[in-house]
Amino acid sequence: MIRLNLITFAKLNLNQLLVNCVIMRNKGSFYITVCIVGILLTSCQTKVDLIVHNAKVYTLNQNNSEVTAFVVNDGKFIDVGGEELLNQYAAKKVLDLQSLPVYPAFIDSHCHFLSLGLYMQTVDLTGTSSFEEVLERIDRFAQKKELNAITGRGWDQNDWKSKKFPTKERLDKMFPNIPVALTRIDGHALLANQKALDLAGITEDTVIEGGEIIKENGKLTGVLVDAPMRLVKNILPKPTTEDKIKALQDAEEIAFANGLTTVSEAGLDKEDIFLIDSLQKQGLLKMRIYAMVSNTPENLAYYLKTGPYKTDKLNVRSFKVYADGALGSRGAALKESYSDLENHYGAFITPKDSIESLAYQLAATPFQMNTHAIGDDANFAVLNAYQKALVFSDDPRWRIEHAQVLDTVDLSLFNRKILPSVQPTHATSDMYWAEDRLGKDRLHGAYAYKAMLDKSGRIALGTDFPVEGVSPFNTFYAAITRMDSKEFPEGGYLPENKLTPQNALRGMTIWGAYANFEEKEKGSIEVGKVADFVILDRDILRAKPTRILKARVVATLMNGEIVYSNRIN
Repeated sequence: MIRLNLITFAKLNLNQLLVNCVIMRNKGSFYITVCIVGILLTSCQTKVDLIVHNAKVYTLNQNNSEVTAFVVNDGKFIDVGGEELLNQYAAKKVLDLQSLPVYPAFIDSHCHFLSLGLYMQTVDLTGTSSFEEVLERIDRFAQKKELNAITGRGWDQNDWKSKKFPTKERLDKMFPNIPVALTRIDGHALLANQKALDLAGITEDTVIEGGEIIKENGKLTGVLVDAPMRLVKNILPKPTTEDKIKALQDAEEIAFANGLTTVSEAGLDKEDIFLIDSLQKQGLLKMRIYAMVSNTPENLAYYLKTGPYKTDKLNVRSFKVYADGALGSRGAALKESYSDLENHYGAFITPKDSIESLAYQLAATPFQMNTHAIGDDANFAVLNAYQKALVFSDDPRWRIEHAQVLDTVDLSLFNRKILPSVQPTHATSDMYWAEDRLGKDRLHGAYAYKAMLDKSGRIALGTDFPVEGVSPFNTFYAAITRMDSKEFPEGGYLPENKLTPQNALRGMTIWGAYANFEEKEKGSIEVGKVADFVILDRDILRAKPTRILKARVVATLMNGEIVYSNRIN
């Protein structure tokens, strides 16, 4: 009885104890002694901001420990353990989670955060089932307000009955006097009307290295692949600073609702990085951002002079390089011709010799090189350049973004210095047409996540949003099942490269932090790390695959403070 009373009193705050002591003052010296002991115990408790308990906590520490409680103070985890923590700390706020699962907050290792917000201000063409539907959406958008240009993104001809690229004729009739530019879902092809082509100075004779201007019978179709796209983008109205601020805040709201507190932004100019830094310092943007600097001469010159830049929310220490284009638009650089287009090999956006010279240049700096490589020729060129440049580097953590199609003999070129940064939903989106592009034989080295993990020891997972959806649950599900939402194909697509649930979760948390050189700050629930964590309505590690896609975020907390909630106040 004495022990139970002591524990009960220790859980009360000081005012409660004093009230109870007054009530029991006439009940004998024993109760007064218990009150005094209780007051002493409470006064000795460390005062903290938050205790989370009665939870199913996956720490993702080195031992994969599972606990039921943790303590947060000043934005960091200060203790991790069991229910005994309630007796050791006096918290301003206590969350009893009633056995709900808790994970380190999710990290998207490859996305386009600013673009997600900006595309919310344009025509959304994702999920269209035909070019006719694309035109209908554009027409509805154009009727809402007076426009001097129309932009949109998200069409994918692979989802249409006709798999051919669309052409511009109907756009020309609908919008003869204003430019229209519609970007494909992967961001590597664009359909422009004649007005846009005229303003961009594109004719049948225009030639641009690093891409393709598609023609039929010698005439422009309006479709541009990779490098030529910039000619059209240069003539479109530029987003204002106010547009970008709204875009960043809109994207943050979506990310928090999906349990993300860190995103690796795959390609930003320095002006956008400056804007993000300013917003974060003013408290107008909370999201933690690992910024890959776009590989332009201006950006390269600036950051190689100033060096990496780091705050508690922004980390600038890598360059984003494009080796080639995308498989869906046949811009990925392949060793052998595309199976569905004779004598077509895709194209390098950055020439092979330039990739190698840049690798040598960056290897002498603290900067990481993160290179987009889709086709097997591009992946070999990047792996080969990395191998040569990193001979004397101990822990460079250089990344290959996407690492989508590899010659099986080149998989062995991955090692502890070279990390794959992949998007599992690309495999389940592309599986309907990838064999058309590659043929059966090349599929053995496609989307080979487990094979790359075995070589590198870690794998970073992301979505590439807005190319794919933002949801980390889609990433997790695709990584462990290799199936679409309808559980197709049975057993999974190229199932030998499934990831285990534990490894998929690590790829979305601690390995994502490692890929950003931030594993000592975040990615697991451990003492000393920032208190970024997510509460879910179900345990995705142990749920049946069919239930994973139905998972929902109960709350996302950053520095121990709620940034999104649908239940907790």
